[in-house]
Amino acid sequence: MKKYNVAVVGATGAVGEELFRVLEERDFPIAELIPLASARSVGREIEYQDKTYAIRELTHKVFEEQKIEIAFFSAGGSVSAEFAPSAAKSGAVVIDNTSYFRMQEDVPLVVPEVNPKDIGLWEKTGIIANPNCSTIQMVQVLAPLHRAFGIKRVDVSTYQAVSGAGKKGMEELVIQMQKFFDFSLDSCEAKAFPHRIALNLIPQIDVFLENGYTKEEMKMVKETNKILHSNFEVSATCVRVPILRSHSESITIRFEKEVSQEEAQEVLKQAPCLVLIDNPQEGKYPMPTLATDTDDTYVGRVRVDNYNKRVLHLWCVADQLRVGAATNAIRIAEKWIENYQK
Repeated sequence: MKKYNVAVVGATGAVGEELFRVLEERDFPIAELIPLASARSVGREIEYQDKTYAIRELTHKVFEEQKIEIAFFSAGGSVSAEFAPSAAKSGAVVIDNTSYFRMQEDVPLVVPEVNPKDIGLWEKTGIIANPNCSTIQMVQVLAPLHRAFGIKRVDVSTYQAVSGAGKKGMEELVIQMQKFFDFSLDSCEAKAFPHRIALNLIPQIDVFLENGYTKEEMKMVKETNKILHSNFEVSATCVRVPILRSHSESITIRFEKEVSQEEAQEVLKQAPCLVLIDNPQEGKYPMPTLATDTDDTYVGRVRVDNYNKRVLHLWCVADQLRVGAATNAIRIAEKWIENYQK
């Protein structure tokens, strides 16, 4: 099997670190690994498969100099905007974890279990976009149900872990909880989030737009229909919760026809990368503690609405650093190798 020169841009961030873990676990075919970050990180090292790699400075020339063939970007939208075109121009396929390219018409937005054929559009720009973490786990659930019953509308409320804000988000929660046990929580200053996150919920992720929705909520609305090649209605309410890792979602789906609990459960059970855990009488349902450090999306609490047989309610949980970022990006790369490389 051919091996590839692989770069990870944003090597020191939470998603970057997760990318190295997943690449190693999946035994990705790497010839040369090139960790890249800003100048201030040069000199630091990462461990991969019992070897030490020095972090190199991200420049426009490094992709051509190192003959990089696959470049994973996870260093923020402004970094991707500046450097991803240089990587693509040098001949690398760019798999971008930021929001910068997602809604560009000529850039495919891919969840491999849902729209793998869209990867073939990568040749237009050399770039493939990784969707928003909350969108990924939701469309994994929606896609098989849409094929089976036809979706008319989706309403979702998310319960998003602090790791969605990166290392600074996780550190802020830990520090604030330590201060709680020191009886000094009132002295906490909110930096990563608009308000104190410890022992609190914040119904705001990203900035508010003129329509009253946040940028995060509108990402879910727009990305869902782009990935599914659909035009049904979507509304989202995104909430930050004091959980370290793994996002949860409460989803209400209106279908074109009636659906039973058993039919929906069977469809979900057969879908790739979904795990049905749905025995509430015995306390068995998805939770962040079950999803963390795994590569599956967990679904449960599946039930038909009391008043409308065309409406289904369910709950899903996934590790957003893996399913929602690193694992999805690497699955894209694996599909790209499988279908578009000789």
